Amino acid sequence: MLIKVVNPNTTLSMTATIERCARAVASPGTRVEAVSPSMGPASIESHVDEALSVPGILEQIALGETQGVDGYVIACFGDPGMDAAREAASGPVVGIAEAAMHTATFLGRGFSVVTTLGRTTGRAWDLAAHYGFSRQCTGIHACEIPVLELETDPDARKVITEACRDAALQDGSDAIVLGCAGMADLCEHISSEIGLPVIDGVAAATLTVQSLVAMGLRTGKRGEFAPPLPKAYTGLLSDFGTAAPR
Repeated sequence: MLIKVVNPNTTLSMTATIERCARAVASPGTRVEAVSPSMGPASIESHVDEALSVPGILEQIALGETQGVDGYVIACFGDPGMDAAREAASGPVVGIAEAAMHTATFLGRGFSVVTTLGRTTGRAWDLAAHYGFSRQCTGIHACEIPVLELETDPDARKVITEACRDAALQDGSDAIVLGCAGMADLCEHISSEIGLPVIDGVAAATLTVQSLVAMGLRTGKRGEFAPPLPKAYTGLLSDFGTAAPR
């Protein structure tokens, strides 16, 4: 089984961390490859960033379809381009926010999300509602550390840990969801410090994709998620065209 983990940003050091965390939970016989697109933002912290990351995600999905990839993880907590990726991929596609929130619901009555910047909390609330977890999601909190500073700020681990502790106390939650793929390697440390389960969406999504592939399940292609109709694209998107319009 081959799982491709797509980090929608172009920061390769973060992609390497994501790959380590995904491989750590994969079963023997499951190969995990984490990649960044050749185009896109260095980090995703706005609606513009998210929108401009989607062509790069689809580029990697198209490449994966030629490489025999069995399933895909979208490793950004905004779950950008999920519907488009599910149209384009033959195997299952799972986003880390969706997988992490699902996982958290198995561990208690309510969960808190701790993410990077306050400006991204609205998107996280939207996703919780979209996935049907408005009741279980008891709060979404920002630690105000930009995504790229997760790797460089010497105080990042301490700040995020305390934000998780405060969120759990404020919300009365039973679990913490980490709201950024760049936090993927902090779960064990934070959980040991605050005494609650802490969920990394990279691990949760990797195992979800692995389970779906093992069960022989994939996105239904009869209706909305059928492959897109062939047509030409122009300008910067010309490589995405599949045929000239008739």
